[in-house]
Amino acid sequence: MELLVVGDVHGCYHTFTKLINEYWNSGKQILVQLGDLMDRGKFSPETILYAIELQMNNPDKVYFLKGNHEFEVIIHLEEGNENWLKQCGQETLNQFKRKSLDLVHYISWLKSLPLYYETDHAFISHAGISLAAENPFEESHAESVLWNRGQLKNIGKLQIIGHTPCKSGRAEFDSVSNTLNIDTGAYLPKALTAVKINDEGKIDEIILVPTLSVDVTA
Repeated sequence: MELLVVGDVHGCYHTFTKLINEYWNSGKQILVQLGDLMDRGKFSPETILYAIELQMNNPDKVYFLKGNHEFEVIIHLEEGNENWLKQCGQETLNQFKRKSLDLVHYISWLKSLPLYYETDHAFISHAGISLAAENPFEESHAESVLWNRGQLKNIGKLQIIGHTPCKSGRAEFDSVSNTLNIDTGAYLPKALTAVKINDEGKIDEIILVPTLSVDVTA
């Protein structure tokens, strides 16, 4: 079945729902979102609630992966995380408070998110398989699939990643590692990108939805 892989959303709820409503064919496509649903944009609570509902209503068709921001939220809720609070976390907590929601109620869902989604021809994760990582699935390590910003490994199938915003504002392909980066800086604000991958692991279409101003200026 064809995949629709969506990049880093970062609380840009209206842009995300626009992309899903206009481009996801639930009857023909599996939806995979590669992490960083929350933080930086103005609608983290709405984005999380929408993701949970979407997954609940389509349990075999919708997969949300863990990103480093989900990891940082989990650390904060379990033991405190000043780094996250200073970067963007306090604003995220304020957003949940304004909605009369407690972020701790969603920790089980956040912890359940997988680190990758894989087919015979494609490997999807937040930051990719590093060339240098001994264990790319050690979540706290700087070269893990949550944090890596270094050279990626060619694993013999197409990798699709986010995490590091593409300077061009458009998806960028690295032929050496056979990797497509689809983080186009939704919160910057630039755009939210998705890619359609066919059964053979080939790129059928790259979709770019410019960030709606309400998501970053409200």
